[in-house]
Amino acid sequence: MFLHKKRLQYFTPPTKPDPIFAKRLQELIGGSMGEMTVMMQYLFQGWNCRGPAKYRDMLLDIGTEEIGHVEMLATMVAHLLDKAPVQMQEKGAEDPVVGAVMGGTNPRDVIFAAMNPQHEIVSGGGAMPADSVGFPWNGRFIVASGNLLADFRSNLHAESQGLIQAVRAYEMTDDPGVRDHLSFMIARDTMHQNQWLAAIEQLKDDGFEETVTPKIAYEYGKKEYAYQFWNNSEGEDSAEGRWAKGPSMDGKGEFEYIANPEAIGPLPNLPQPDPRLHGTAASPAMAKTSDNPIKNVVDGVKDAVNDLTKG
Repeated sequence: MFLHKKRLQYFTPPTKPDPIFAKRLQELIGGSMGEMTVMMQYLFQGWNCRGPAKYRDMLLDIGTEEIGHVEMLATMVAHLLDKAPVQMQEKGAEDPVVGAVMGGTNPRDVIFAAMNPQHEIVSGGGAMPADSVGFPWNGRFIVASGNLLADFRSNLHAESQGLIQAVRAYEMTDDPGVRDHLSFMIARDTMHQNQWLAAIEQLKDDGFEETVTPKIAYEYGKKEYAYQFWNNSEGEDSAEGRWAKGPSMDGKGEFEYIANPEAIGPLPNLPQPDPRLHGTAASPAMAKTSDNPIKNVVDGVKDAVNDLTKG
């Protein structure tokens, strides 16, 4: 079970309201690489984990931490939205440049146009489970495959993308409170990247997986193609990379650079469509016409069932 502690994991309030930055901060909450995604991803990976207890415990540790990160960001959004339109209207009226740009426009209307309208209309000045453009968070964002190496690589990717977004958000504000808050989250994402790299190494050391996941792929794959790099675009600059020569990363082969790869399969020759589905066939003669009545699929099934019943 989960036990909620009322104190936030970390929090520094903003020095002033900023509904426009609150809109941007929604990406860190409900974006495809936001805290809701990693929270649910780690929890489901942990709940589904059948491996050694240390992996399950670690996944639930970090998944629970990410719940706290969502709470921290939601709290920050609430502070950024607090009395924002009124206070920003007053500040805007004091600025002659803003006044000149706005002309006769009501400053409050300009502020509302720039902020997320759902923050006022739907959530009443609170955070939402959505990204910065209002797209709702989606469970399809998460990865929980049951293979820990595949999952840990996905986790490393998620933390890398999440950290990039946190750093960009940090650079988009000069509010010392918001920056201090984000600085903590940046530090934790740094730890989490290192954590997943360590976990990947641990899985290999424990003998569960190798470089390629799953290990059975070595038996199933056509080995003559397993280490070829195919140059499928103009130019051969890619030949200079580590992936184009030398021993493969799994130590089971040698990389080979194929400068002009050739197709291995034949020309496609699709089966002709069933006339009852009214697709375009290779010739008009093969299509269903009024002179060539053919029962549709539903009628055909009905007749088949009737024949079976009679029999």
